Amino acid sequence: MADVPGRGSSEYLPVPMKSMGDLLLRERVVSIEQLQNAVAEAQRSGSRLGGALSKLGYIEETQLVDFLSRQYGVPSVDLDQIEVPEEVIKLIPYEVSVKHQILPIGRHGSTLVLAMCDPSNIYAIDDVKFLTGFNVEVVVATEDQLKKAQERFYGQQDQLAILQDMHEQIEFLKEEQDVDTAALQRDAGEAPVVKLVNLILVDAIKRRASDIHIEPYEKEFRVRYRIDGVLYEIMKPPPKLKNAIVSRVKIMSELDIAERRLPQDGRIKLLLGGGKECDFRVSVLPTLFGEKVVMRLLDKSNLQLDMTKLGFDEDELKKFKHAIHQPFGMVLVTGPTGSGKTTTLYSALQELNTKTENVSTAEDPVEYNLQGINQVQINDNIGLNFAAALRAFLRQDPDIIMVGEVRDFETAEIAVKAALTGHLVLSTLHTNDAPSTINRLLNMGVEPFLVTASLNLIAAQRLVRRVCKDCREPVDLPRQALIDAGMTPEQADSFTPTKGKGCRACTNTGYKGRVALYEVMPVSDELKEAVLQGFSALELKREAIRLGMRSLRMAGLQKIREGATSIEEVLRVTRAD
Repeated sequence: MADVPGRGSSEYLPVPMKSMGDLLLRERVVSIEQLQNAVAEAQRSGSRLGGALSKLGYIEETQLVDFLSRQYGVPSVDLDQIEVPEEVIKLIPYEVSVKHQILPIGRHGSTLVLAMCDPSNIYAIDDVKFLTGFNVEVVVATEDQLKKAQERFYGQQDQLAILQDMHEQIEFLKEEQDVDTAALQRDAGEAPVVKLVNLILVDAIKRRASDIHIEPYEKEFRVRYRIDGVLYEIMKPPPKLKNAIVSRVKIMSELDIAERRLPQDGRIKLLLGGGKECDFRVSVLPTLFGEKVVMRLLDKSNLQLDMTKLGFDEDELKKFKHAIHQPFGMVLVTGPTGSGKTTTLYSALQELNTKTENVSTAEDPVEYNLQGINQVQINDNIGLNFAAALRAFLRQDPDIIMVGEVRDFETAEIAVKAALTGHLVLSTLHTNDAPSTINRLLNMGVEPFLVTASLNLIAAQRLVRRVCKDCREPVDLPRQALIDAGMTPEQADSFTPTKGKGCRACTNTGYKGRVALYEVMPVSDELKEAVLQGFSALELKREAIRLGMRSLRMAGLQKIREGATSIEEVLRVTRAD
């Protein structure tokens, strides 16, 4: 292999194999007390000594690698910049790689180049020699990089191996009509199918996906993940496996595998390593070529409930907090599906959730469990809809009520009456912007005087992708493009736009994570007067902007000036004022 890192070093290390701890003490890099603390932490967490030293802040990982490189006379290597051939990775099984924290990264002749975070681990070197029959050259790398590289290279191997197993082991069903429940159950329990479905679920969590789409077509079967609001194709399992894979998902969701003509909804709860829980909301839909499955990931550890980090600007956050801390009235959050409305409402509830308040929510479905809040799951099949739940809440001595969505006149009417009788009501609506929400309520049949009397504030929102911090760079944009987007000439000249170049951290998309754009409209006395005078949505918007409201497009342009997102993202989710 050409240009293998570490080539040229001898098989045997040039210094006696003192342990890492001995060397760090001898060179006075750490004290005896620090080393003892690190050893205790490593034993407690099951990590390596180097990782424990880094975690406790005694030494940076990069400093540790430089130190070990000098002491043992072996090269250091940046694993983030290295591509390892498939045939090299296959030389050492994944289990051995994880056990010893090693990674094969190259081979020349009868010598294998081995990346390690602890070059003094002679047991690992002996194991590799015995396992492969090769001589070993050692290079040193950080523990964090090594773990990422294991995930990257062995993850690909797992996918390929599982798909290969499927091609070889599964007996395919010949005709769609010949499917029977027993056959589906048997195929869904086959080890390769179970492995693949588990892989899809865990891989989606690792990639920070919000949704998994499993889609059958006439001549192909594909799996896509929605990451930061955009769908990416991940893999294409063999098309004839679609029934077995969908049945496996149905079994995990406790759905009826024999029913293939009607939509079904279910839920999967996974317990991952370290006690981390993750829920998947499952929707199965019959299509022309089989059943399509969409799974929404509900990962509580990723739920951001700090209102200051959602995307509100300081002035808008102040207005929103003022509205939700009123003793009564209604606060509405609007936007399309997947725009983060529920997260904003949960953040508001978290702020309001105290021992002195009785908080009740009606949700369809309940996405996250919140401690100290009474959450009700809507079930239309038995007549428990939003209106019925709201009526029940009003008999439960409530202070704060959250309704998942105002869908009809009945729900809107009860919510308005609750807001007028001393309760704070939070809810969502599907509208394009804040001012058009008022017209939507009027069109539902709510009287104008009730709308103006009950509403405290309306917030419209959208999600845009954040520019990746690891590969952000200035981009040369025509000044006119910024002006056409809505900036003033002075604003266009006052900053340098940025864009992500694409790197491994953001899977070469240039974006990592999302931030919300908010259009916050307090329902002031002037706006109430405009509503009672019968203003249209457009006239209300102009009046609101005159009174100081900042539109979604304006909020997006501000995020561009802050370097948080790109002009393409803002143009994608907002329209010109």
